[in-house]
Order: sequence, then structure tokens, then C-alpha cells
Amino acid sequence: MAGAQPDREPTVAEAVRAQAGVSWSRAKRLVSDGRVTVDGEKCLDPAARVHAGAVISVDAQAARPRAGALPEGAIVFHDRDVAVVDKPAGMLSVADEAGNKDTLVLHARTLLRRMGAGDAALGVVHRLDRDTSGVIAFARNATAQRALAAQFRAHDVERAYHAIVHGALAAPERIESDLVPDRGDGLRGSHGHFRRARGNIPADARHAVTNVAPLEALRGATLVECRLETGRQHQIRIHLAERGHPLVGEQVYIRDYAGPKIAAGRVMLHARSLGFMHPRTGEHVSFVREAPQDFLAMLSALRGTR
Repeated sequence: MAGAQPDREPTVAEAVRAQAGVSWSRAKRLVSDGRVTVDGEKCLDPAARVHAGAVISVDAQAARPRAGALPEGAIVFHDRDVAVVDKPAGMLSVADEAGNKDTLVLHARTLLRRMGAGDAALGVVHRLDRDTSGVIAFARNATAQRALAAQFRAHDVERAYHAIVHGALAAPERIESDLVPDRGDGLRGSHGHFRRARGNIPADARHAVTNVAPLEALRGATLVECRLETGRQHQIRIHLAERGHPLVGEQVYIRDYAGPKIAAGRVMLHARSLGFMHPRTGEHVSFVREAPQDFLAMLSALRGTR
């Protein structure tokens, strides 16, 4: 655990932000995309510390490193209609720019083909942020895509996330707000949270509901479960940060947090379970994947057992 000491060595993302004059999210992405070197060596960890006098180079046009194929175990379930995949942290769900083939949707399609499961394109019905790990579903035909998309629109899909948040969150809470693209300082956030609300809710606001329950008290942090009633962009990260409990590893929605910050290589958020009605059979199906090693290592460190 790292407190905010004035003389501590900066992280790579902090150094890139200061040098290139970019936002926190852009600085972090430049690092994780393999576009930053420290003393001539490529650095992929935005939270890594850099010593005084280190030479940091930023090449925004450098090619991304290829992550390689997904392990076969990444396919949680598949049939002719649906594929459920265990997404690793650090991989985009879908391409964010033309020509980017290092995406979960393409790697999963390749793996399914190698497994002899056919070569149908995977239809996107929801997404996980790049840094979020866990279960995500794709449709394997147009009929399934329409059916799954309708369930997501109706908020009929069951989604549970595990997250490690700063501070002591002692009781369950239902967090409800209207999220806007700019809360008043350039960040996404809840209407009326950063600045007093004036007038009606903006047309671009999206209603968001997150149910949060504490699972385990840690040193300076809490392991929580978040169940979504809606699925807005950055919903969990925003809601927890606005309640004074930003996620461990958060680089964007943490500027208002005054407590000691816990360093991590990514946002500690894992999509643990996903449940929905199968688009062909109508049967309710659910899938669970436990958190990956980096998440478990953080838990161990904050329990004081590592």
C-alpha cells in the first residue's frame, strides 16, 4: 500500500502525463499500449515507479504489442447461438481504432475456430472496459444478437462484479444517479454531484443503478460486490468514487479522494458472474469465473498474508 508521499517516485503514467501534457486516461493507455519506454526499455505497467533522472520516451504511433492467442480455457461456454468468454484484463472488448486486431472479439473467434466450433462472427451485445477482467457474452448469429441485446436493454441480465475499493465500506447501499458525459470538469459523472444541478436533467444523461455490498474488510480497503441494474460506461467506477470509495488502481475518478492511495497496475474490477435467458432455448443460464491472479494478489497483500 502506498500513501501519497510528496517525495515518492512518480509512476510511469504520472511522468508521461507531465511530459506529454495528456489526460490521466490517455497517459495510462499510452503505457499499456506499449508506446512508452523507460531508459530504453518498454514499460507496460502504468503504476510502475520511475527513478529520478530516468529517460522516458513516448511514441504515440508505435505499434501495439500483440497479446497472443487466448488460452482454450478462456471459452467458458459456446454453442451455435452464444459464446461466453473469460476476458483478461488489459484487452479491449472490441477495436477502438481501425486496424486494431488485438481485441477479445477477434481472439475469441480465432480460438473458437481452432476448437472446431465454427467461424461465425461474434456479435457484440455488451462490453467490459479494457482493464476489467471477467465474463462477457457474444452472439453467434443475428437472431441471438437481437434477443440478447433486448435483454440488456430491458435490464434483465444478471451481472455481478467484485471490486476492491479504497476505505471502509461498512453497509450495503443502492446507488442511483443520472450519468452525464461531462459533470463540469471534463469527466463523466453524476448530474448534480460535481456542481449543483440547475434545471432539468440533460438529454444526454443516462439513469444508472448500482447495488453495492461489502464482502470483506481489508487494510485500508474493502472487497465489495456490485450488482448492476443498468450498464452504463464506467458506472461502477463513478458510483464508488462519488461515494468516497474509488477503486484500487483508479487513475481517472480519484482526483477528489484525499486518503492514502493504494497503487495497482490496473483498476481492481472483475466481472465475476453473468446470467441471462438463452436466446434459443429460453432457459436461464449463468456463468461464473473467479478473479485472475493480479486481483487475488492484491487481496492477499491487503489482508497482510503475502
